[in-house]
Amino acid sequence: MRAVISVVGKDRVGILAMVSGICAKANANILEVTQSVLQEFFVMIMVIDISNMNRSLSDLRRELEENSMGMKIHVMHEDIFHSMHRV
Repeated sequence: MRAVISVVGKDRVGILAMVSGICAKANANILEVTQSVLQEFFVMIMVIDISNMNRSLSDLRRELEENSMGMKIHVMHEDIFHSMHRV
């Protein structure tokens, strides 16, 4: 099982470290990550493996949002992601 994490906001030091650290504590493996800085904006998308997480996806989402550093963070299970993007 996988999930998608998206992060958007003002660029600052430690964003990737914060998100990856919370994922590591939850035992969520980062499979892919892409990030970019567009002028002063930071944008990142991660695909994580949630098969062996030691907490629920909603708990992971809550912890990321609580530590968001002013960023907008969305966490979505891959099933929801796929159903939203069917043509």
